[in-house]
Amino acid sequence: MDFEDAFPRARPGDLIAQIGREDLDRLSVTELEARIAALTTEIERTRAKMHSAVNHKASAEALFKK
Repeated sequence: MDFEDAFPRARPGDLIAQIGREDLDRLSVTELEARIAALTTEIERTRAKMHSAVNHKASAEALFKK
């Protein structure tokens, strides 16, 4: 058995689906607020990475443009 088979990497879509299936009824208002704060932070981190990737691609294209 390969190591990767024993511990497959979670795909981002799987994590998002898992979060979407969680039962929110059991959470208090404070816990829901904390969840929103954590998800908002992750959204901001993801947007920053996306903008960085776009800027990096544009810089590379400009560098190699003839």
